Amino acid sequence: METATQSQPHTERTLLLVDDEENILNALNRLLRRDGYRILTAGSGQEGLTLLEQHKVGVIITDQRMPQMTGSEFLFQVKERYPDTARIVLSGYTELKSVTDAINRGAIYKFLTKPWDDQLLRDNIEEAFRQYELQSENQRLTRELQAANAELSDINQDLERRVAEKTREIMHSLRTLRLSQNMLEHLPIAVLGIGDDDCIAVANYMATRLLVGEHGFLVGQSAQQALPAEIYALHQQATQAGNGSANCCRLKIPSTGMVEACCCRLGQTSYARGTVVVMKPATKWEY
Repeated sequence: METATQSQPHTERTLLLVDDEENILNALNRLLRRDGYRILTAGSGQEGLTLLEQHKVGVIITDQRMPQMTGSEFLFQVKERYPDTARIVLSGYTELKSVTDAINRGAIYKFLTKPWDDQLLRDNIEEAFRQYELQSENQRLTRELQAANAELSDINQDLERRVAEKTREIMHSLRTLRLSQNMLEHLPIAVLGIGDDDCIAVANYMATRLLVGEHGFLVGQSAQQALPAEIYALHQQATQAGNGSANCCRLKIPSTGMVEACCCRLGQTSYARGTVVVMKPATKWEY
């Protein structure tokens, strides 16, 4: 049998009463309905187990002396199947010894005696529900924390994977850059890179040798001051044109002789900005 109160301030507060005496169940029902519980009643331990399969119960109050299954035997099974419930035995002093073992083994939350004190019983049920709800809330928070930790672990693993991939990309780029710098330095032609600030940003060995000698230094110098007027004019023409087409000229450098020089604007196929100048002795230039 099942009864429920009309007002339910605690929507999840379901109370199960188990007693083989119907008059006891009716008395408890009348007393406790004012507290807004959803009240389920059972006349035996087996009937109580059936109700527990169908409803989520927070607190159980059971008599100890019942035929076929005692209250403590019933609560032992409840503890195994529904360990979160708050389990209370309501019985006479004469059954105290029979429930002591159940109390010691944790099957019983509290033992209250018959006849009961109405207010004391209500207070103990309220406390039992608070205990049950606190435990349920702790379990909910634990599940959320575990889920958050699992999500954080996945994020960390993904971050570690991304960092590893990015590190590999950077290392590959560094190796490529070093190889490019090495190749540039050993090219048999002179290569200059001039930034938009008019400073020479790149000058390989051959460019330094052609323009200022082996022991000179071009990087960081003003292009206008370091370059022959004809080459600087090419640089300005390429900068003004801005279309990536090459401007070339032939000029004589005292230390080298005649050279072919070509200049073009960067940025057509890359993010680089500036101009590049390529020079080679005229007698060896290939078109």
